[in-house]
Amino acid sequence: MTPHRFDLRVYYEDTDLAGIVYYANYLKFIERARTEWVRGLGIDQGRLKAESGIVFAVRRVVADYLRPARFDDLLTVETRLAALSPARIVLEQDVLRAGERLFAAGVTLVALGETGRPARLPADIRRALGAAAR
Repeated sequence: MTPHRFDLRVYYEDTDLAGIVYYANYLKFIERARTEWVRGLGIDQGRLKAESGIVFAVRRVVADYLRPARFDDLLTVETRLAALSPARIVLEQDVLRAGERLFAAGVTLVALGETGRPARLPADIRRALGAAAR
């Protein structure tokens, strides 16, 4: 499976006093990449919420900080679907600089309904997500 790729530049605001990317900002980077991955699959999250009340929420993140990124680095976030169930999506995400892996994360998302309780994803959304695994 070919991963989805999302490019970004490290800005001064992303760094800490040492001039490296502040650890929490990697979570922002992978969030942006997930949003673009879902959009690229043709899933409109705003419409999904409006029509079915379903939103995606992060349930779990396992993260490895392998090497530091620095101001002005050009990074690529790769996103791959690892598992899909009726109400859960598991992704693997890597942040790379010129092919070198700097950060790796396993992210579990759950679908929540209007009450904040787990909800089944609509069949068309599951099909779109499943197509990403092929």
